[in-house]
Amino acid sequence: MNLSDRLTDDMKQAMKDQDKFKLATIRMMRAAVKNQEIDLKRALNDEEVLQILSREIKQRKDSLQEFKKAGRDDLVENLAAEIDIISKYLPEQLTEEEIQEIVRQTIQELGASSKADMGKVMGALMPKTKGRADGKLVNQIVQQFLQ
Repeated sequence: MNLSDRLTDDMKQAMKDQDKFKLATIRMMRAAVKNQEIDLKRALNDEEVLQILSREIKQRKDSLQEFKKAGRDDLVENLAAEIDIISKYLPEQLTEEEIQEIVRQTIQELGASSKADMGKVMGALMPKTKGRADGKLVNQIVQQFLQ
């Protein structure tokens, strides 16, 4: 079953369970996928759907931090719950140790030694960690290794 079908099935199940919050969250994800399909005039594959879901989580995480700063605990709880629901559709995330190992290997492969090589390292790393690690975390780890 592809990811779009899984979203649809989970949406139907949320309707049956009368879980309005989960239903609303899944509908937002399906709408984002559908908008992209309309723009491209074709159905999306699982990798493209994963990109959309990753982007949606990133937006929510950014908003979450802003809401925390503003003291909006009600909105923080809602966003955290949405992130939990969306995360179930993403592949298992890499641990920080796994990311460090991938970074170490990539730096050795490229022979990178300074911050000037940052772009080259990130360009090689992002396809390896795509959808399985937060880009900000990968960036921080690369910076640590290139100091």
